[in-house]
Amino acid sequence: MKNNKIIFEKARFTVLTEQLIRIEYSETGQFEEGQTQIVQNRNFPAVDFDVIEKENSLEILTSSVHLYYTGGEFSKSNLFADVKFNFSVYSNRWYFGEAIEDNLGGTTRTLDKIDGSCRLEDGIMSKNGYAVLTDHSLVLTENGDIAGQSVSGVDLYLFAYGRDYRSALRDYYLLTGPTPALPRFALGNWWSRYYAYSSASYLALMDRFAAEKIPLSVAVIDMDWHRVSDVPAKYGSSWTGYSWNKKLFPEPEKFLSALHRRGVKVTLNDHPADGVRAFEDIYPVVAERMDLDKGLEEAAKFDFDNPEFRAAYFEDVHGLLEQYGTDFWWLDWQQGAISSSGADPLWLLNHYQYADSLKKSGNGMLLSRYAGPGSHRYPIGFSGDTVISWASLDFQPYFTSTATNIGYTWWSHDIGGHMQGSKDAELTLRWIQYGVFSPINRLHSSKSEFTSKEPWHFDTVISSSMKNFLRLRHELIPYLYTANLRTAQEGRALIEPLYYEYPLDDAAYRHPNQYFFGEQLMVAPMTKKMNTELQMSDVEVWLPKGTWYDFFTGQRYDGDVELKVFREITEMPVFARAGSIIPMDKNPLKNEEVPSEIIWRIFPGADGQYVLLEDGQKTTVKVTDGVLSVLTESEKQDDFLSVRKHTIIYAGREVATNLTGNFELDLKIFSAEFDWDFKENLFRRLDIAEIDYVDKDDIFSRLSVLTAFDKRVAFVKSLKNVDLQDNLFELLYSGK
Repeated sequence: MKNNKIIFEKARFTVLTEQLIRIEYSETGQFEEGQTQIVQNRNFPAVDFDVIEKENSLEILTSSVHLYYTGGEFSKSNLFADVKFNFSVYSNRWYFGEAIEDNLGGTTRTLDKIDGSCRLEDGIMSKNGYAVLTDHSLVLTENGDIAGQSVSGVDLYLFAYGRDYRSALRDYYLLTGPTPALPRFALGNWWSRYYAYSSASYLALMDRFAAEKIPLSVAVIDMDWHRVSDVPAKYGSSWTGYSWNKKLFPEPEKFLSALHRRGVKVTLNDHPADGVRAFEDIYPVVAERMDLDKGLEEAAKFDFDNPEFRAAYFEDVHGLLEQYGTDFWWLDWQQGAISSSGADPLWLLNHYQYADSLKKSGNGMLLSRYAGPGSHRYPIGFSGDTVISWASLDFQPYFTSTATNIGYTWWSHDIGGHMQGSKDAELTLRWIQYGVFSPINRLHSSKSEFTSKEPWHFDTVISSSMKNFLRLRHELIPYLYTANLRTAQEGRALIEPLYYEYPLDDAAYRHPNQYFFGEQLMVAPMTKKMNTELQMSDVEVWLPKGTWYDFFTGQRYDGDVELKVFREITEMPVFARAGSIIPMDKNPLKNEEVPSEIIWRIFPGADGQYVLLEDGQKTTVKVTDGVLSVLTESEKQDDFLSVRKHTIIYAGREVATNLTGNFELDLKIFSAEFDWDFKENLFRRLDIAEIDYVDKDDIFSRLSVLTAFDKRVAFVKSLKNVDLQDNLFELLYSGK
């Protein structure tokens, strides 16, 4: 195998792939071999490349890069590379130290107090075909502790993948470590609220959700679970705390057991920055372990560089609370960026907390803020305390999908917004709809009597739609869990920008809020207030070439079009392309670990295949020449799979139910066309629109008799009301 490391003077170049080159400079001539906070692996498969080495210059050539170096400390004059793509009109050359244009963005640490958009850090992808990841992070020991600074003064990675974004992401994961698989429960609905619940009121709330037939999988207890108001002032802030508030939770172990009996996992909020102080119940144990001066009430200060503090924190403090029944932790770190090792304290917290959760549960998880590249190894991301506004909602779809460009795919937002704002039922519903089609659906609100997101606090229409969407989230868990495992195993993200699938189509870059949700679905969230005249919301959508269907109604669209799509307040634009196969849990209220009954929603017009992944088993569903086949393979020796029931929904209609085992079904005997009633849809849309009755009657009587699409278009365009014609054309458009 060719040695992929080339040393020239005080520089070293490592060809990891034909598109990825590591570039180092060291005054000592020593180069870093160890893992860093960002990079975990540099042992890549062998790669073909050529080297031209002369007395004063070095050139490295791969199929994608021609790199030039003429010696000396790196500068833009002696280190540059031509990338072999023509995505830039005027240049395809990278110069060391110069900003790269057209970077597609990455993510940022937090959205705390953001009202709308904010600047994002760079990702590893750009429209011009190349990007740079600079590793300034610290080196780790074999045990994962901080060892110190890198011996390489400059350490960067040139990504030159053109617009093959998925390959860039896969190799980024190979370099920095994979995203771990989440436990299945994380993919359901979370209930969270900053509020001083008691054990009685919280359990009553859970029972109300059950009575309303709203499934939940995670119960979040914000900071009022611990002592706050009665902490003596001499100890400072009560933001950090580890002693149960016995006034609100007199028997915490029984309370957490009661939550578990209701089928939910539990996470407690932890603001750890102030360490463990003398008022805490566990203080004597911690003081004994750390040899603190109990007479002077010496605090155990937060210091994750100190192994003694870490041991006390995980074994004595968290350990006791986990024995009570805490399943994982919400690390609400907000204070400080200084540690004795020089590492970001937030990174240290995430790094060690995830390792501890993995050790204790075997399937680790936490909820915490982003701490830079490589943070995807410690899911899940908490995006912070956003302002309740349409601007904040409008930013989140772009923010979430763009984070995939730095491998950070599991964001949990405060669905509905956290703070400020005013009551807006439409906004709350639209945010929940987006939350259902986002990585983690965690409803949350600030400490106010009026910001809570319980559906029954809203009118009947809004409440009913909220409930339906929250049930839908649990119906989609088989689909979500498959995507979760594919992220861990293959580096294929649940949320992708459109340009991952259509990198050469400019339209994919013009619709930043539209994204793929797994392989099969494309989502365009409603993030603007409705058109009061039409009583509908609209969003600009690009449908790529091919045939597409509305996931909910079966409305058929011919693609290769950009158009304004209208939906009622209870509807959301989600599209499935022809040939899509979507698995859904038929009984979302059962909260089964593995569904006993599955619905397969199949969209006609093309052959398709979907592989449902579950722990230890996979089910392959294919449609080939109109014949559906279902084959399940399992590592387990039980009868579950042979009795699991399958329901087939084809072309929008249920065509088979209670099928078991492995089977085939000829779909050609069923109509391949959706039963889409244009006249009924037209009437509904005109009926709710607040426009003149005479105009309504004229449009409906004349347009409803026109069956040909082209004739309908011609009529709509002939409407005299110029102000209305564009909206009406797109409002009434029902596909070709």
